[in-house]
Amino acid sequence: MKLEEIKSLIRDVPDFPSKGIIFRDLTTMLKNAEALKIMSKELADLYRDKGVTKVVGIESRGFIGGSILAYEIGAGFVPARKPGKLPSVTIKKAYAKEYGVDTIELHSDAILSDDIVVLHDDLLATGGTMLACYELVKSMNPKKIYINFIVELTALNGRQILPEDCEVTSLLKY
Repeated sequence: MKLEEIKSLIRDVPDFPSKGIIFRDLTTMLKNAEALKIMSKELADLYRDKGVTKVVGIESRGFIGGSILAYEIGAGFVPARKPGKLPSVTIKKAYAKEYGVDTIELHSDAILSDDIVVLHDDLLATGGTMLACYELVKSMNPKKIYINFIVELTALNGRQILPEDCEVTSLLKY
């Protein structure tokens, strides 16, 4: 199975979470052992030689690929969570997304100035969630930040709001 064949395993769910949105459901790809193995290898190959020390996975589906990526490249994993989910001192950022407003939090001690960080989420739509996460991590002054997605919905132009000084990669594009 090739990376592009994995697209056929991703289910389209119309009108979820609201009318007019086509939700790309990656759980149908993740349950396929061969597809999961290929996706994991492809993600890790992007960052193996970049000195990454932390992978930040965005709640909740970003926890899946982010954890796999961190394990595969020998980095630590940091969860970016919705408010009230982290047990210690946090920093937070509110942001607009395609169907509402939300907030994301990180532990205030999660990223150090000598860290090289990959921010990971399952899907890039309008980019608001990732931009908020980037701004939080950037405020912690790491050495370098990379941004990664499994799927990118190119028609929504989310990549355009992400910082130009940051390498942005996605495995699959729609």
